[in-house]
Amino acid sequence: MGAKKARIVIVGAGMAGLAAANRLCTAARSAEVFEVVVVEGGNRIGGRIHTSEFMGDRIEMGATWIHGIGGSPVYRIARETGALTSTQPWERMDGFPEQPITVAEGGLLLDPSLVDSVSELYLNLMDFAKGKPLLWPADDDDDDGRRRRKELYDIAHEAAAAAPAAEVEDVSVGSFLRRGLDAYWASRRDGGNADFCGKWSRESLEETIFAMHENTERTYTSAGDLLHLSFNAEREYELFPDEEITIAKGYSSVIEALASVLPQGVIRLGRKVKSIEWLPEGTRPRRRSVEDDDDDDGPVKLHFEDGTSMFADHVIVTVSLGVLKAGIGEEAPGGGLFAPQLPYFKIDAISKLGFGVVNKLFLHLADETNEEEEVVRGKVSSSPEFPFLQLVFEHSSKSLKQGKIPWWMRRTVSVCPIYKKSRVLLSWFAGEEALELESLKEDEVRKGVTTTLSSFDATDWLSLRHRHESHHYHNRNEVWNGIEGGSPLKLGDVLKSGWGRDPLFLGSYSYVAVGSSGDDLDSLAEPLPRAPIEGEVPPLQILFAGEATDRTHYSTTHGAYLSGLREANRLLHHYCC
Repeated sequence: MGAKKARIVIVGAGMAGLAAANRLCTAARSAEVFEVVVVEGGNRIGGRIHTSEFMGDRIEMGATWIHGIGGSPVYRIARETGALTSTQPWERMDGFPEQPITVAEGGLLLDPSLVDSVSELYLNLMDFAKGKPLLWPADDDDDDGRRRRKELYDIAHEAAAAAPAAEVEDVSVGSFLRRGLDAYWASRRDGGNADFCGKWSRESLEETIFAMHENTERTYTSAGDLLHLSFNAEREYELFPDEEITIAKGYSSVIEALASVLPQGVIRLGRKVKSIEWLPEGTRPRRRSVEDDDDDDGPVKLHFEDGTSMFADHVIVTVSLGVLKAGIGEEAPGGGLFAPQLPYFKIDAISKLGFGVVNKLFLHLADETNEEEEVVRGKVSSSPEFPFLQLVFEHSSKSLKQGKIPWWMRRTVSVCPIYKKSRVLLSWFAGEEALELESLKEDEVRKGVTTTLSSFDATDWLSLRHRHESHHYHNRNEVWNGIEGGSPLKLGDVLKSGWGRDPLFLGSYSYVAVGSSGDDLDSLAEPLPRAPIEGEVPPLQILFAGEATDRTHYSTTHGAYLSGLREANRLLHHYCC
């Protein structure tokens, strides 16, 4: 009879879990040394990666972009498996949309030069926060360009240096950005509070354009409030170089490639873990009970929602930070995810790190000219294309209390086709607005979006495009009144993600919150027991992987992938494989 093989159980069949399983199962001699089991609580693999279809287009309900193709393992897998080309249209197949039309609430079409000046300020402030040199403008620098760069650097430096005493140890990104905007206004000699166009002053427009970029940052980071996002951690965050792209055959194709090499039966769907028993330092190995329903043994015992259990020698936990937060809370069902509870250093890291909600809303733009054929899938409409529309909202208390726009739409940055000439429109939501979106019925969503666009005079979007192409922007004396005979907006089918209330995720991705640091990400990645005494309790009982355990690549799919490899390699080293 051969020696008993160790059992490695991976909790979660997302990017981190499948990367770990793939590495373990393909390592030399691995089949002789250990057994790998992947337990997934849902009915599909992929986790927060979920490719779907809507009105004939391939879309992403979760992870969407490869954040830099230079050196990215996700890009390498997609390229090697032929996933970068497709005959079916897919989300952002033509890259990030360019040439936006920016409209202020009330229908004021904004001159791109005004938008660009505020965008330039914002982007340079964020580059400063990330530790990047201020490189605007690029190669063709002249005296004005060099002077402008110096001004922007001085503004960013002043904003960082002006942090109040209470924030010295941990400045928030939100407060830094607002100090940067104040410094920008203070540096300008021409003022900005005089009437600029109707009810808008120049500064009020600049402030709302700036807020538009802040709301984009909320979707990038998942921080519902940038006052909760740590400024100090920004300089540690890394992306791979070169362009950002989407995957033609869908992000799920990368997941399927990782899973394709696993032996049959390794992945077990519908196996939701209720609790994980383990042996901390200073405890004695448990005795088997008559209820234990398999013949194996091990220091870790997983209990499932269906009442069954499984022993393991090692468990790689890849659940989201949101699930970990719920699993350590005082009101956690059944006493929590871990028994006994995790050590303080681990609970402290989980508690302090941020984990937010980001959701996507897809809307079908019905074709008024051909209503009977508007649902023909896979065909691009011949109707005029909907523009890349950026929305600038009023921030007055009157507009919030008395306006027709629903509150959950007021921090939405844009509405745009998922690729040029697509009839599928996309908007992103973060924080409380993203959670509210999950609770709304389709009719409520359609009404809310239509009401919002009508408040921007954007339901007649063909007229809006004519105004933009004719350069009828605001000036001090005239507000353009529009063109008659445009294309009215009619919204059809609705599809929205729901990551916040899904019990398998309870959110979207992690961020370093004020009060936490990269050290907390490292603490979350540490295996348990932390420092077992040889011969007392078995080592490496519980290992942790997932995007929230990578200090420099948190919140990304490649961070999740790399974390899965890290923990698989830890076990391979343990077994000398």
